[in-house]
Amino acid sequence: MAAEFLTFGAEGILTRVASLAEQELSLLWGFKGELTTLRDSLFKLEAMLRDAQHLQVRGERVEMWVKDLEGIAHEADDVLDEYEYELLRRKVEIQNQIKKKVLNFFSRHNPIAFRRKMAHKIKNINASLANLKNEAASIGLVDRSTLVNATSHDIGGLDRETVSNFDQDEKYIVGRKEVASDIVTTLINSGKNQENCLSVMAIVGMGGLGKTTLAKSVYNNPEIGRHFDQKIWVCVSAPFEVKKILSEILECLKPEKAGIKGKATICENLQEDLKGKTYLLVLDDVWNDDRNKWDDLMSCLLNATSTKASKILVTTRNVSVSSIVQTLPTCVLGKLSEDECWCILKYKAFLDTSVVLTEDQERIGREIAKTCAGVPLVAKVLGNMMRSQDIDGWRSILESRIWDLPEGEERILSVLKLSFDKLKSPYLKQCFAYCSMFVKDFEIEKDDLIQLWMAQGLLYPSPPNRRNLEMEDIGNEYFNILLNNSFFQDVEKDWYGNITSCKMHDLVHDLAELVSKTKKLVSKTKSNDSNETRHMAHIPTSVLQGVLERGAHKLRSLFWNVEVLGDFLPNFRGLRVLNLYLADIKELPIAIGKLKHLRYLDVSYTKIKALPKSIGKLYNLQTLRMEGVNLEELPKELQNLINLRHIYFYPHGMKFPAGMGRLTNLRTLQYFTVGKETGRGIEELARLNLLKGLLCINNLERVRDGEEAKKAKLVKKTNISKLTFQWAEDRSSITNDEEVLEGLQPHPSKLELLEFFNFMGDKCPSWIMSICSCALLESVRISNCPILAYLPDGLLTTSLKKLVVQNCNGIQLLPVTQALPSLCKLEITGCQELSSLPSGPPSLRKLSIFCCNRKPESVPSLLDFTCLRELIIADSPGLTSLPIRLESCSSLEVLKISKLPNVESIPSLDNLTNLHELKIFCCDGLKSLPNGLAITSCLTHLKTLEIGGFWKELDSFPAFQVTSQLETLKLWGWPKLKSLPEQIQHLTSLTCLQVQCFDGTEALPEWLRNLTSLEYLDICCCENMMYLPTLEAMQCLTKLKYIFILDCPLLKERCNKENGSEWPKISHIPLEVDYLRW
Repeated sequence: MAAEFLTFGAEGILTRVASLAEQELSLLWGFKGELTTLRDSLFKLEAMLRDAQHLQVRGERVEMWVKDLEGIAHEADDVLDEYEYELLRRKVEIQNQIKKKVLNFFSRHNPIAFRRKMAHKIKNINASLANLKNEAASIGLVDRSTLVNATSHDIGGLDRETVSNFDQDEKYIVGRKEVASDIVTTLINSGKNQENCLSVMAIVGMGGLGKTTLAKSVYNNPEIGRHFDQKIWVCVSAPFEVKKILSEILECLKPEKAGIKGKATICENLQEDLKGKTYLLVLDDVWNDDRNKWDDLMSCLLNATSTKASKILVTTRNVSVSSIVQTLPTCVLGKLSEDECWCILKYKAFLDTSVVLTEDQERIGREIAKTCAGVPLVAKVLGNMMRSQDIDGWRSILESRIWDLPEGEERILSVLKLSFDKLKSPYLKQCFAYCSMFVKDFEIEKDDLIQLWMAQGLLYPSPPNRRNLEMEDIGNEYFNILLNNSFFQDVEKDWYGNITSCKMHDLVHDLAELVSKTKKLVSKTKSNDSNETRHMAHIPTSVLQGVLERGAHKLRSLFWNVEVLGDFLPNFRGLRVLNLYLADIKELPIAIGKLKHLRYLDVSYTKIKALPKSIGKLYNLQTLRMEGVNLEELPKELQNLINLRHIYFYPHGMKFPAGMGRLTNLRTLQYFTVGKETGRGIEELARLNLLKGLLCINNLERVRDGEEAKKAKLVKKTNISKLTFQWAEDRSSITNDEEVLEGLQPHPSKLELLEFFNFMGDKCPSWIMSICSCALLESVRISNCPILAYLPDGLLTTSLKKLVVQNCNGIQLLPVTQALPSLCKLEITGCQELSSLPSGPPSLRKLSIFCCNRKPESVPSLLDFTCLRELIIADSPGLTSLPIRLESCSSLEVLKISKLPNVESIPSLDNLTNLHELKIFCCDGLKSLPNGLAITSCLTHLKTLEIGGFWKELDSFPAFQVTSQLETLKLWGWPKLKSLPEQIQHLTSLTCLQVQCFDGTEALPEWLRNLTSLEYLDICCCENMMYLPTLEAMQCLTKLKYIFILDCPLLKERCNKENGSEWPKISHIPLEVDYLRW
């Protein structure tokens, strides 16, 4: 493995050397010949390295030769990087105009001395390489130059066919539905008669069988969500540290409590947050078989809650672990059948289980299914390999020697290794190996991972035939290849369908550690192994001290989250990556400026208040992450980071740095706040033409006029995909917003999202038409623009999926939306003068109308809204009726109608058979409920119902009948009602009942005892309520977990636990009154 990985490292260095040797730069004078020698030597040694890789048997001398070459290659990389740093330093200081003359410019950095230093270092490296060439010949390594020439231009070597048309489907689970159902039943029904019991169930099986996938299926099951108050997921792995597990449980419950120290303090917080609640805790990937540690954890959890029937679900590969932890029957996860494995193979190979196969494909595919030995991970990986292979490739997989290995995790790792070996690019292989830096089950942010690869020099410039690719583009393709080959899973996507994060399977992570030459140290690593370490993550201080003693200058990555930093930092002068995410530090040492090679710095969610000025010396820095940090301002020296490509920070409350316009390499600048001072104006955006993704421009009221706005030159920024224009919300005077917005014309080619906030013009800019002709525009939001009179028809394009218009009181008409084939979400809020509502296209999935006070002259019919899933109409006194033929919306799942005082009737709901959530409340003119609520057989899927608050003269609640499967009911009353509607006593599946504004009701009915599934009872704003049902009736509610009382003064007094008459009825139930727990 060592030889294979070093190949890509040498190739990367050769690329850089060749590039440098060709440049006509003054600093090359004096050692250009040495660079040429270095380049030629590395070409020769790379050819020999390939020969070492192909040797069937490698002796100790070959391994040592490879190791020595690796060390010298890193030295050469450091020297070349130091040279590039000097070029950047010189460029920055020229820009700063410290001095005009070159000789004076180098007053502290003598160019002659620097050239001599560089020449000396490269000469020594060349001498070492010459010795290696001689040694290579003596151990029988030959020059494979022809192979090098054939592949030297394939920098990136992307396996293009594996990237296209792949649709990741994480929900595709085979053969585990019955098992999942049994586990859910056991977790819900077991332990009902046990007091203060914390039951534990284990899922046991070897790696790759799908234990975590099964646990996730259980965790996300709706029945689990309804039964338990809290759900908590913690990946444990090794080592089993009780304090760490408790801390992660607390962080899962209350993210704002992350970082609390002290086991006792953590337990106190858990007791506070879990009091009176039941929970399901999933402990994934447990290896600990020490009963004392397990008992310690259980003791802490038992003390945290007094409520019975909480459960723990453990996944483990170790049977002995289950014997220690289990109190419920163990689920020993079996293997899949050959047919089930074939089903997975076929789905992964063709992305379609119904595809018609040839006879050979069917026969060989089923033979491969047999070799999967019932392990779904193997089937998934092999299926992905088969997708990019022809029938001969399938035969090659079937005839592999790995099937000679015994079944088990060793074979599974061999299958993963086989997939790894099929990756064509050595750079891609090292990108995968670098993922071992993350702990198991870590949610890896895609862009962050690509930036880490880039910082390590793994994303080299694109090959000659693809010169338009940037390093980030290559990283994106690498990510997709690894995803498509099942090295990544559990992807998360944004609203636009772009992947934002992923995870790695435990066995895949094991493979990354196995093949990695990064030698990442973890807490169990001994410090005497640290002298060859290049990358370190999550290690104790004692191990770090060992590195300081042996080889700190060799370290290239450090993931560090403890408080000690300043004393160590200067020693790590070779760092490319410093990740201090969530580190317990209050300041960044001044010594950070000495890290000449640093390309990636993350100080997100630390306690630092300011960055040192020395950060301006990090001329090689590519990525700077400062999210979740309360910085008052950024130092002006930030403008010196001319190599910076990505910067992340939150601008709120922070003074924006001056001179951002000098950072012309920036690709990511999500927020730009316009300032009044020199260096902070809108013109700072002018030269930032490489920006990509989101750009939000704030404080546009500080731009004087259109001519000044044009200086931003947004029209030249061809890669902006999401653009937000924002003025201050509270302004004492209105300036020339229209003119300014007119000058901010963007480039339309890649724009997906366009937003305006607090714009005080009465018309949209003329360039809006050209933007709308863009085929990519998917989302438009216009918010708090009270003077805007209309929206142009051209604003709506065939690609538009989402349109939001908020608080635009000047708009009377909206464009016709019927011709929009892609529109799926339309939201209209606070448009008080809107005279007509638009008719939507058949594609519409969600329609929301809020706060429209004017009586519309026309209301659309929903007759053609066959795809509508959610309809919300609220706070609109101008509406006197709802769209007719509401029942024709047969796909409707959610219907919310509220605060419509002038609506007297609602169309029939008879045909809304898919409705699962219905809310009709605070409609003062409504005298009866619509058809569909009167017949039980209509709304058969209804789970949530909120009704009431109707015509004040009604003496009784309008009749309604709903399915007995209803789970949540909220009733709004009015003063004339003396009791709750009796029909709800038959809702035996009801788990949550909320009663609000029943001022005329003094007591809850005795028949409440019939609601035997009730878990939560809320009583709010019932000023005359005094009595609960009798003690006998309350004792029938055996599942009742919580009672909440708010603004019910008489009932509050009677429920006082000191002397309240109602207290004995509920003393056994957790109670909260006016947000205070009693």
